[in-house]
Amino acid sequence: MTDWDAAMARALELAVAPDAPRGLNPRVGCVIIGASGDKVGEGYHRGAGTPHAEVQALNEAGVAARGATAVVTLEPCRHVGRTGPCVQALMSAGVSRVVFAQADPTAQAGGGAGELRAGGVEVIGGVLEERALLVNRGWTHVQRTGRPLVTLKIAATLDGRVADASGGPTPITGPESAIFVHALRGEVDAVLVGSGTAVIDNPRLTVREIDGRLAARQPLRAVMGVRDLPSSLRLFDDDAPSVHLRTRAPSEALGELAERGVQHMLLEGGPSLAAVFLDAGFVDEVVWLLAPRLFGAGPVAIGPMSGPIMVDVREFCRIGDDVLVRGAPRAPAS
Repeated sequence: MTDWDAAMARALELAVAPDAPRGLNPRVGCVIIGASGDKVGEGYHRGAGTPHAEVQALNEAGVAARGATAVVTLEPCRHVGRTGPCVQALMSAGVSRVVFAQADPTAQAGGGAGELRAGGVEVIGGVLEERALLVNRGWTHVQRTGRPLVTLKIAATLDGRVADASGGPTPITGPESAIFVHALRGEVDAVLVGSGTAVIDNPRLTVREIDGRLAARQPLRAVMGVRDLPSSLRLFDDDAPSVHLRTRAPSEALGELAERGVQHMLLEGGPSLAAVFLDAGFVDEVVWLLAPRLFGAGPVAIGPMSGPIMVDVREFCRIGDDVLVRGAPRAPAS
């Protein structure tokens, strides 16, 4: 534990406030600790064009910011966009120390720590960094790779089937897993299926609450494939936005989704699409729900791949009668 953990924990709470929008910009929280050790200001970013978290916190602190410590979840920016650079705002306010969690990975805004140090401000980085990275996981991934973070979700039987011998929509997992999946959809910006799954299963791909009502926030529903699709499909209804990505190339699909502001995508099916994304190295996380059923026949969870892929398991637990295995595909040895 460091002396700044408690203040950073509060800044992280602010960053994910209910009215903190999820969009192209990172979610950021800031707490100002006065020279006496008391909190004198706090703030969080409320969306593009609004004051950054640091500026909000400084405005609340007023003159008490002089000689204070700014605790912020992301390294203060140094660029001029719709708002001014936070580095200059902090130095103009007379802050003596800046503590941040995550370094800014962008070429445009990163490097603020260096400018602060050059201006005589003490800088401490990396406080609760892992927690901060989780807050902006999708945004950070897009900045580093140029494409959305991809989570592959599969629900399968013990013998690896995603449907019975009929090949049609088949109940696999239990009600507790259904609640988990809807919560997972609620965390992402888009849900993607292949055209085959869209036609055969005719899924809604929406986020529904426990009582069955639609959640307030809905991800973009995307279907990938070149064939024409009937407009009567449920994923094209008015419950949530949708898009047909007319391509078979994962890179093209991810590129178009990135242009639409998607930072985290949930890949839900089908087996061929899962194999294509895995082979291309575009799956960053695997969420596998294993149901205690045996079908003996039916489509398998993943289609043919060019070779085996190891998954580093990071979570393993029961959800009702089902088992959740969560992990990250291991990068091939160079």
